[in-house]
Amino acid sequence: MSYSTIEDSDAEQLAGCLQAGGVAVFPTETVYGICCDPEDEDATQRLYKLKGRPARRACAVMWFALEPALEELEHELVGAEERALRALLPGPVTVLLPNRARRFAAACRTDLSTLGLRVPQLPDAFAALAQVEQPALQTSANMSGEPDARTLDAVPETIREGADVVLDGGELGGTPSTVIDLRDYATTRRWHMLREGAMPGEEAHARLDALR
Repeated sequence: MSYSTIEDSDAEQLAGCLQAGGVAVFPTETVYGICCDPEDEDATQRLYKLKGRPARRACAVMWFALEPALEELEHELVGAEERALRALLPGPVTVLLPNRARRFAAACRTDLSTLGLRVPQLPDAFAALAQVEQPALQTSANMSGEPDARTLDAVPETIREGADVVLDGGELGGTPSTVIDLRDYATTRRWHMLREGAMPGEEAHARLDALR
């Protein structure tokens, strides 16, 4: 990995893009992503068209720091869910939770009962992104079904040219996030790994087993 520094001005550009209903390409600790406002259906349709993503397929909602996410969701989390989130995040994990308030319809698409939550473990070079306080609908910056982008050059040209803001973070890890289903966790303490990715399964097990 060979990161390029994201400056404060880059973070301001990204925040402004989200607020203005735009679409942005940005780096995470895993792969390049593409994002927009998770409440903006017009921006979402534009993002989906750029990526060729099926219209019914949900996207995760990303916060760039954990505390703003927990503050926004505090009245919706129940039982041990917050403890589980603190054990896993920030990190290269996408967590599925009950979407009790039926929010972020543009991101959740046809399944408003489920919220995909992502809070990246920002490397020092990307620390400025933590200034972006609003959430973002996000998915990988590739054509649907094609390999994830580890470098900005690997992001399809049509996506780069179609986005309003493009941030270059250099060379990334290249392995997508691990996906963990916590939708039954509050009542049963059971969870399921739906995809093993950048966080190894044994690490996820260790983090959550430590809460028992």
